[in-house]
Parts: sequence; C-alpha cells; structure tokens
Amino acid sequence: MAKILYGVSGEGSGHSSRARLISSYLQEQGHDVKMASYDRGYRNLKDDFDVLEIAGLTIVSEDNEVSKLKTISANLANLPQGIKALDALRELIKHFQPDCILCDFEPCTAYLAAHYNIPLISIDNQHRMRYMHYEIPGDFRKDAFITESIIRAMVPKPWVSLITTFHQGTLKNDHSFLFPPILRQQVLNLSSSESEHILVYVTSGFDSLVEVLKSFPREKFKLYGYNKTEQQNNIEYCEFSADGFLQDLASSKAVIATAGFTLISEALYLGKPYLAFPMQGQFEQQLNAFMLDKEGFGACCDIPSVKDVAAFLYGLPDYRRALAAYPHNGNSDIQKKLDNLLANDLQGLKCYAPQ
Repeated sequence: MAKILYGVSGEGSGHSSRARLISSYLQEQGHDVKMASYDRGYRNLKDDFDVLEIAGLTIVSEDNEVSKLKTISANLANLPQGIKALDALRELIKHFQPDCILCDFEPCTAYLAAHYNIPLISIDNQHRMRYMHYEIPGDFRKDAFITESIIRAMVPKPWVSLITTFHQGTLKNDHSFLFPPILRQQVLNLSSSESEHILVYVTSGFDSLVEVLKSFPREKFKLYGYNKTEQQNNIEYCEFSADGFLQDLASSKAVIATAGFTLISEALYLGKPYLAFPMQGQFEQQLNAFMLDKEGFGACCDIPSVKDVAAFLYGLPDYRRALAAYPHNGNSDIQKKLDNLLANDLQGLKCYAPQ
C-alpha cells in the first residue's frame, strides 16, 4: 500500500469536497493518507483527516467581481505565514516520505513533488484548461492564455492529470484522462424532485441580483449566501446548512447561482436547469457558464437583468429535455484509475515518469 500526501486548495469548498471523497476511498483501500490545506479546505477536513495547515492563495470579491487590489493585499499579508508553512511541509515530507503526491490545485505540494522527484498526480477540474482542447468563449482568448499559464505555474510538472469535467474535448497528451465530476455521497444519495422554489446561491453579497429577483413576485426563491434567516416577499433568506441546502437543491425546479464548478456539477447530476452568473475576473467561471449554455443545460449572464432571468425561466422545459441525457455514472471511473496507478507499488505510474 502507498503512503500518499494530498495537497488541497483551500479556496472555496469544491476542492476539499473532492479531496474528502478521494481520501476516504484511498484509506478504505488501505493507503496511508496525509493532507495539507489552508483556509476553508483546512477547516472542512481537519476534524476527519490528518491535515497539516499551510498557507495559500486567497481571492477577494465584491458584488460578484474579483477585487484585484484586495486580493493582492490579502496574499501579501499572508507571506510570512506562507514561508513558515512551507518549512513545515518540507519537514512532513522528510519524515513521512510519501510514495506519491496528489494535488488538487495546491502549489506547495506540487513544487515540492518536483523538487524531491516524487510522482505527482493532479486531480482537479482546472487542468481541462491546460490539457484539453475547448472552445474559448467570446473575447476571452487572452484570459484563456493567462489562465493556462497560471495553471502551469501552480502545478508545473504533473506525472498524470485526472481531469473532472461536465463538458468534453480532445486531450493534448497521453498522460491526461477525463472523468465525470466527482460527486459527494450525499448528492449521490439524493432523490431529485421538483417543487415550486428556485435555489439561489451567491458566495458573497450580490445585491444587484437580489433586486432583479424581486421583479418576479410569482416565483419563490430560496437564497443562500447572506447568512441570515428572513422572509422578504418572494425571497426566503436561508442560513447555511449542508443538509438543508442539499435538500433545497434536490427539490428545486431550477438553480440561479455563480458559476462554480462543484455546484454546477451537482445541479446537472440532479437534472436542474442552471442560470450562471460567472464571477467577473475569473476565467474558469466564464468558461463554466459558457459551456453550460453551449450544452443546453442552462444559460449564462454577466450582469443581472429582468430580461435574462425571464428568458431563463421561459426556457426551463428545453433545458430539462437536454439534461435528460446527462450522464449519471458515480465516482467509480476515477476510483478505478487511481487503483490502477497505485497498484503494485506504483507500477502504474512508472510509464508516466518525466524524462
């Protein structure tokens, strides 16, 4: 059995959710797994796994747009902690001596894998923008190039890339593999139904969207992201609860939210049409929203407007027909690939060793 170090991005909850599933599966197979993460990823994982707290990048947003100045300031303020965390990670590698490193878009573990020549497997949805051919939306060619460059800088030399995606494309090399999005067991256990409410999720104050939703008094919106419990006419503000959120997702007739990969993946699996508002300044969310629209599973909108929300509501029957053909494989495909790569003292990884 292998000793595995798993580096997990702490930005948002999607990375840690995916890492929780993969780590649990690997431990069930008898592998020894230690993890390293920060911020929300560390908080989400620390109670159930052996996790080293490190420092990482933080993205600051306001009204669904990345604030470049506040993002730079926040990350510069964390620089001294980052140096200490990197030293702690070096010590962990020295004493644990992992056979391989898994990386969910976490640069410290990725760089140390290259430094110590430890086999590196990336598991994320970001690498589709590096190793998969895809149609670039609108005028975002420059953003696509910059994003690919950032991915290369964050995870420079993966031996193997296991890429999760809800849209398909041809691959650029023979060490990358495509899989359906990894889904939490709680989602796989849900029974989808359709009630009258529309689930709305925003990661920070998105007041311009809230004002637009007030223009649809006949619709019922359950809104998460404002951390309060309150009823304002047709909008029900919901305090976040993991179980409550999933139940509202499973029973919703549609979803209106930012264009994060995890929520889109879960909504599509449950057959929910999705109106995506990509965070301005984040190319990956722009791509998610564009591909969602292109596949016919929903629509994308940069700035909230009554016209666009009305068009989305009118198109719900068409989106549901497209979603009827969406795949429903669980997580077995990517688990089998990991089994093959880690089998027989990592023999499966040797053919992918960098030359």
